[in-house]
Amino acid sequence: MENYAVNRPGVVMIRTEYSANVYVNSMKMNNKAFNALLDSIQRLDQAGGVSAEQKLDIVLREMNNHPTRFFQTTFDYIKQPEQITATGTGFFLTGDGYVATNCHLIDRDNAFIRRQFILSAFQQITDASIAALENSWATTFNEQQRSLLYNTYASVYSRLFSMILYGLKKDIYVVYRSDREDKGPGTEKKLATIVRKGQPMPGKDVAILKIEAGGEMPVLAVADNRLPRVGEQLFVYGYPGPVTNNDFLAAESAIEPTLTSGIVSAIKHSVGGWPLIQMDANINHGSSGGPVCNEKGEVVGLTTFGSLENTGGLAAGLNFAVPVAILGEYLDTAGITPRLSSASRLFGQAVSFYDKGHYKAALRKFLEVKKMNDAYPGLYVYINSCQESIKKGMDHYSSPVERVQMIFAGLLLATGLLAWWGLRRLSRKRS
Repeated sequence: MENYAVNRPGVVMIRTEYSANVYVNSMKMNNKAFNALLDSIQRLDQAGGVSAEQKLDIVLREMNNHPTRFFQTTFDYIKQPEQITATGTGFFLTGDGYVATNCHLIDRDNAFIRRQFILSAFQQITDASIAALENSWATTFNEQQRSLLYNTYASVYSRLFSMILYGLKKDIYVVYRSDREDKGPGTEKKLATIVRKGQPMPGKDVAILKIEAGGEMPVLAVADNRLPRVGEQLFVYGYPGPVTNNDFLAAESAIEPTLTSGIVSAIKHSVGGWPLIQMDANINHGSSGGPVCNEKGEVVGLTTFGSLENTGGLAAGLNFAVPVAILGEYLDTAGITPRLSSASRLFGQAVSFYDKGHYKAALRKFLEVKKMNDAYPGLYVYINSCQESIKKGMDHYSSPVERVQMIFAGLLLATGLLAWWGLRRLSRKRS
């Protein structure tokens, strides 16, 4: 719990936002073919017995079976602005804003980006087209009919229409929690620059980013380059997608990282020959780049990838982390030395005092942290709690000076009692 309290402020969310305009041919209905289809259905219904729902099903099936007969391209283009976002996890390496994460979060290949944009544009345009059909036909499609229309439009776009990507832009952001005395908890979103990066797996999947920091940032301690031992306890921080994107959770809680735990299951090697840490701690999409910590709270690796089941889903408990020795290679070339900020060191001491019920000592440390970074995550929760506990007389701590004074007072009292007892005994003998 203490490790989480100390490390949690330094865990950040990485957001890579791609934006572009997708241009696609506009299409129109071939009214001649469509009217001919309606006439044939009308002839079919001369004897009656064909419901409106059945007629609609016939129309949609025919459109799906012969899409090029009913849809035509035009020389006009639709401009569809699109944005896609990749999210993951990272952590502060230094108090002045250096951040470690995975390379694959910030460096997707062009084919993948193009595919994602086209899928997103197709979704938007198809939804609009189906809504327009519902409006013009004065009907509401059921799920089966809507699915059939999606297949129809997918066939039409793949055969007849071209999609052009224009003005692709990429922005990388570091998102983290900040607390203000007057405003309470909030989030900061800072534009990041790439300092160094490797290559997505099977390459050395690490990246170092830099933001302009305001005050001393919370930092996680990085362990030495020795690999952890099999069986060693691990603690993993991250922003797994199923939690971050859960509709039942408040939006402001998205910035709170998820903690999972496990052990080192094995030390493996990549196809490139460098080591990987296998662990059974649960991760998911969005956890990539997150810190993997030992029992001391030191970072020993970065969560990077999992294993796939035959179904294509992630296999539980078969996950891998890039060790900090690989990260160290890029830190060395960039001339960066990971180190705790003064604010982080003081915050850790304060949390230790707090957990022992030494609220006065903890409060003094927390107030020192405030001078260095008055938006330090979680700071005011601790300050308020310390103040309330002190008011209630719950503090269990004495400073070294106070302890010396108490010992001295005790010695004086003992000396006085001994003197009183000696005088009383002497007085009895005389009497």
